[in-house]
Amino acid sequence: MVFLRPHEQVAERVLLPGDPGRALRLAQQLLEAPKMLNHNRGLWGYTGAAADGEPMTIQSTGLGGPSTAAVVEELIGLGARRLVRAGTCASLDRAALGSLVIAEAVLPRDGAGRALAGEDALAADPVLLAALRAGGNGATSGTIVSTDLFYGATWAEDGAIAQDLTTAAVFAVAARHGVRAAAVLAVAEAGGERIEPEALEAAEVELGRVAAAALL
Repeated sequence: MVFLRPHEQVAERVLLPGDPGRALRLAQQLLEAPKMLNHNRGLWGYTGAAADGEPMTIQSTGLGGPSTAAVVEELIGLGARRLVRAGTCASLDRAALGSLVIAEAVLPRDGAGRALAGEDALAADPVLLAALRAGGNGATSGTIVSTDLFYGATWAEDGAIAQDLTTAAVFAVAARHGVRAAAVLAVAEAGGERIEPEALEAAEVELGRVAAAALL
């Protein structure tokens, strides 16, 4: 089974949104003359020149740990060495809708993350983490948790400030191969309320800016 059938070269630095539509929008926002890297399995990906003129890849991972783990594994095999997840999360603390959360570490409570790395927290790469913080303009940072459940489970008792479906798989696969990984997430749900589509697209612009700047 193959998840990626690349038509362009995978860059050494990669942004990882889950949503294929977000991958397209970020490619249009962040890359000069982006070319489609992949459309196999609906996992849209693009490679183009970033703001510094050097190549960057933006590849969607799909939803959840299993798809993400497979995509990240294949990207690393194709030359990716610095990975930043640019996705969404639910706030478990006080982060407001549309604000950004930077993952210092992730608790793997999802099946893929646990299978790959056990239950201990997985730390973000310190160099990428510092770069995200430098460009984050007041973004909240802390430990997040990845689970398999979008509805019906919260993990605030573990000290997590946000919850998603994907980051643990990114960090776990990266750690197995000794490559750098970090994550910045836009808050799409907080206190039982969900962000409006227009507000999410506005947050996405800042999400992309912060994520890409950490790789420049």
